[in-house]
Amino acid sequence: MDRRMNDPSWRKPAGVLLILAWIVLWAALVLRIPRPAAWPLQLAWFAGAGLIWIAPLKPLLRWMESGKWRE
Repeated sequence: MDRRMNDPSWRKPAGVLLILAWIVLWAALVLRIPRPAAWPLQLAWFAGAGLIWIAPLKPLLRWMESGKWRE
């Protein structure tokens, strides 16, 4: 059995901390940008902002698993 697979990696706890920091930073940024007044536009705004934050995390999640930034 490969020994590397059993060793705990420091990348996962570090990655979790970076993800939490990113979420706090993203939330602060989204809340600082003026929102539209009409509730349908607010719904679209927060739905979009609630999904867009995930895209930049793909390289970080890949690094947490493999140790490489790119495939």
